[in-house]
Amino acid sequence: MADLPIETIFEILTRVPAKVVGRSRSVCKEWYALLSTRDFIRVHCSRSLVSSNQRVLLIDDLTCSVHPIIFQSYDYGPRSIVTLPFDHQNNDVSILSHLNGLLCVCLNHTNELLLWNPTTTAFKRLSTPDSLGIYINNLDAVGLYADDAHDYKVLHIKRRCGVYESYVYSRELNFWRNIPFLTRQEYLSPNFYWSPGTFCGGTLYFTLCECWVGGTNVVICFDINSEQFKEISFPPVPSTGFVQGVLVNVKNELHMFATTGWFEITIDPWTLKEDYWIKVLSCPPIPPISLSLWGDITHYVTNGNWFVMTKLGKLFTIEMDTKPYEILYPVTWFRGYKGAVFVETVVSPSI
Repeated sequence: MADLPIETIFEILTRVPAKVVGRSRSVCKEWYALLSTRDFIRVHCSRSLVSSNQRVLLIDDLTCSVHPIIFQSYDYGPRSIVTLPFDHQNNDVSILSHLNGLLCVCLNHTNELLLWNPTTTAFKRLSTPDSLGIYINNLDAVGLYADDAHDYKVLHIKRRCGVYESYVYSRELNFWRNIPFLTRQEYLSPNFYWSPGTFCGGTLYFTLCECWVGGTNVVICFDINSEQFKEISFPPVPSTGFVQGVLVNVKNELHMFATTGWFEITIDPWTLKEDYWIKVLSCPPIPPISLSLWGDITHYVTNGNWFVMTKLGKLFTIEMDTKPYEILYPVTWFRGYKGAVFVETVVSPSI
């Protein structure tokens, strides 16, 4: 390939797996410089967002492993053991958000936030001496997003001493800054639980659910361009039991799997259309799930139909009349494991 024009080399190498890019950087100085440019990383990332590059990361007390997905059978492929590159205690790492191969994680023994690329093993600590980038479980919320200039940013919503504060970290500037956060006073109660942020169409979405039967449930939206927050309604699900909403981005369209119930849980898929939730009418009724099985749900996977997955495999199928595509959508807590679904890229957690 040495005699090929640089444009041709660019086109070829933006289509190879991320680990091949890593090895190719050692070929020569010219290739190292080319494969480290922002344009190369941006184009390679956009071409890597396909199902064959998706992996499941599972963390338990003893191991951290990465598994490919076999879409034909919806099983995990053979695992590869991963060594966590940062200091930790018994793998006490919580995965909070993920985007384009980057994971935003919390080290539970120090409460520090990190950006980590499990494919390249590179990571960046986000904590500062003045306690920015410190995450408190069950009180805070985090969302990872990229702006129009391809700067990766972390939104951190903090609930401390009866006050909400929000901060945005910029990978480009390596800096936290405070932004206004206005919401209802009652949401300060520790009875409200925040979901991780889901990035879709220029907005970060969070569900905010009150942890008792008949409680208040809303969706909080953060416009990444205006940096303004607003509240929209939750889908009109019955309030006769516990309520939870899992948000997923399907080809830049926001969906929610709204669950409700007591000893048996029901799941209904909804789609957001201009701040209003539309029930997916093409979905036939889903039989109720026992609370014990529902507690084992780890993520959702689609090939046109949706599959509700547990750590051990498929729980059941939600038949849909949609165009086939193969994408995984996770929650970030696996029962007995912690994990996430990510895409293998060469996106760096720092500049």
